Amino acid sequence: MNIVSMKYLCVLVLCACASGFVSSVTSIRNSSGGTADGSETWGYIEVRPRAHMFWWLYKSPNKPKHPTKPWPTILWLQGGPGGSGVGFGNFGELGPLDVDLKPRNSTWLQKADLLFVDCPVGTGYSYVEDDSLFVKTDVEAAIDVTTLLKAIYNGNVTTVTSPLYIFAESYGGKFAVTLALAALQAIEKGELKLQLGGVALGDSWISPEDYVLSWGPLLKDVSRIDDVGLNKSNSLALKIQQQIADGQYVNATDSWNDLEEVISDSSNNVDFYNFMLDVDNDPGFLSKKSSRRFGKKPYAMVSKDGNDLDSLMNGPIRQKLKIIPINVQWGGQSYGVFTTMEGDFMRPRIAEVDELLSKGVNVTIYNGQIDLICATKGTEAWINKLKWDGLSAYLNLARTPLYCSKDKSTTKGFFKSYENFAFYWILGAGHLVPVDQPCVSLEMVGSVANTPSM
Repeated sequence: MNIVSMKYLCVLVLCACASGFVSSVTSIRNSSGGTADGSETWGYIEVRPRAHMFWWLYKSPNKPKHPTKPWPTILWLQGGPGGSGVGFGNFGELGPLDVDLKPRNSTWLQKADLLFVDCPVGTGYSYVEDDSLFVKTDVEAAIDVTTLLKAIYNGNVTTVTSPLYIFAESYGGKFAVTLALAALQAIEKGELKLQLGGVALGDSWISPEDYVLSWGPLLKDVSRIDDVGLNKSNSLALKIQQQIADGQYVNATDSWNDLEEVISDSSNNVDFYNFMLDVDNDPGFLSKKSSRRFGKKPYAMVSKDGNDLDSLMNGPIRQKLKIIPINVQWGGQSYGVFTTMEGDFMRPRIAEVDELLSKGVNVTIYNGQIDLICATKGTEAWINKLKWDGLSAYLNLARTPLYCSKDKSTTKGFFKSYENFAFYWILGAGHLVPVDQPCVSLEMVGSVANTPSM
């Protein structure tokens, strides 16, 4: 594959890949660091021989001295595969500081402790000493993160006892559901001392088939493509549907790339993270390095002040952490992560959601209204395929409007739940819900994570 085409660069804020690979790294096995006051802890866990996963835990300053119920911990899983949660999720979306290292008013630390993990190995600061150690499937990635959770929750590297809520974005949703099942299995065997509070899937790539089938009709409805573009899109989407049905997942990934080309050409380069915009005029923090179409070139996270995430992570943050091996560059292996997982990229994970529901795990879905890549239309389509016993009752319920704090003048979203399943429709948000609608997102997080009152 021509590396310039970068056809596997993905579904999210994902693979803003920095150059540089690991060679002849001296294994550091398990190591950790942290701030003097204990508010932050970070480290490496060797999840397999010569495969090293990086984690970063923030303790919330908002935790009540005498909470009425357990204070939660949120594990954030980024997409890609190959996007860095320690970078993108932390500094770009919901951590205590932004890319300019300024305090974030909407940080999720107000509602929970935050655990960021660079998953799979090879993502962000995580690395492998040999390319053969990249994971090939979501399940393999889940097993690695379960190994990391054992080290953290069983008290080997730090002490965490709070209930864990797994929040994910984009491809991270596939990691989340497979991780939740792997963690449950370890809990049942007595290998992991953890209480799983629930799983929250934000704009998650759970059913690629349903998302690609939604693109053409959605864009036609909002006048972004015409009938010619719709017919081309539908034709390729049906081809992808058949390839997935036949288990031809690598071919389906190739066709997915072709469909993105068609969508971009037919729409004059619509932004896949916000279908109301062109790819080059998104006013958010994602600045594109070129006018190339989605999937052709990695996105760069650049702040309004002009600071970029790549320089931050390979500069000041690296210096702060002190334990990053000298020849490990943040994001240097993320292209390898994606290409190695191409055989799993288009594989659906609806059955895993069903299994979690059947086991009584709380599952929350939240979706941005103007996202295209993981459009709400596609999310609703795969939800209708669930075999969960409560589906019919859930579908027949009315939605509850959501507002921001005490302001009831503007509807910010809708909510509906039944038993252990919930859905949040977030209005005015694209793919990056915490960025586009921080206020209603924060309130949603508090509700999902069952955060005790102050």
